[in-house]
Amino acid sequence: MKAKEIALSGITGTTFMTLFSHMIGDFEKENFSEPNLLSQLFDRLVPGQTEKISKVVGWNAHFLIGILFALAYVELWDAQKLKPTVKNGILLGGISGIIAIAVWKTTFKTHPAPPGINFKKYYTQLWVAHVVFAIFSTLTYQLIKDREEKRKLESDQKYLSSVNP
Repeated sequence: MKAKEIALSGITGTTFMTLFSHMIGDFEKENFSEPNLLSQLFDRLVPGQTEKISKVVGWNAHFLIGILFALAYVELWDAQKLKPTVKNGILLGGISGIIAIAVWKTTFKTHPAPPGINFKKYYTQLWVAHVVFAIFSTLTYQLIKDREEKRKLESDQKYLSSVNP
């Protein structure tokens, strides 16, 4: 079941993070969409690709990175290093945001043709977006675990009622 927890937590967290980034980008009239920025970076690095291929690469990379963050979270939760609470989700999101900012700064500095965005605003929203990611990733994990526990209890009750009629 671990693969399901990781995939669903990562996909849900990434989806809400992306919605948040789009919303802030629209408000600021900036391109803060991580998958769109990844598509742009790929397109400028590997010219001659179709727009469709660049978008597929950007979106797949974005969701894969989200699943990798969720993998780290699930490992911490399953090892009981941290409880999967919203408070700890915010903490994980803050740490993840710092990591993401470092990675994006490095990417933009080393890329031969980085996008022309307001980097200070982008990094600020990126940090908050990772908090959003982690909260929704945590809530999804909690939902999965609660459902599993409920099913286990129901199964145990059925077994006990069949053994002790």
